[in-house]
Amino acid sequence: MRINLVCMGKTADKEIASLLKYYENRLPKYWNFELVEISDVKNAKNLTPELLKKEEAKLFLNFIENSDYVVILDEKGSQWTSRQFAGKIDQWMSASIKKVVFIVGGAYGFSDEIYSRANEKISLSKMTFTHQMIRLFFLEQIYRADQILQGKPYHND
Repeated sequence: MRINLVCMGKTADKEIASLLKYYENRLPKYWNFELVEISDVKNAKNLTPELLKKEEAKLFLNFIENSDYVVILDEKGSQWTSRQFAGKIDQWMSASIKKVVFIVGGAYGFSDEIYSRANEKISLSKMTFTHQMIRLFFLEQIYRADQILQGKPYHND
């Protein structure tokens, strides 16, 4: 199974970028993980939030294939424990899903087109975090899920 994390905007903070690379290097090779950072929409300051979300949707859709299982990280999504998340990844692998694409949106969230394309919505917290921090938190959870699935002692209940 392939796992992609597709994010709007680049990771500007060098410390966060370093930590992202740290966890990315620890992921199992058979997940074929890829972090995709899409360049911000040009002239975004001149667009309304709705138009900006539509322009971002066009960019996101360039990285999604028809057969992909799409999960958006959204404040209104389901919240899972780390074990539940690991179980979900295990389910996807058992169902022979070829690629799961997780999406981190822009400052205003997602357009209706992305919401309707999504197979699931998950929320990492009821709190609000920067989009750069969410990347790091989520990548650590992907690594944690791998460790849980392997029965390694990284995760303590």
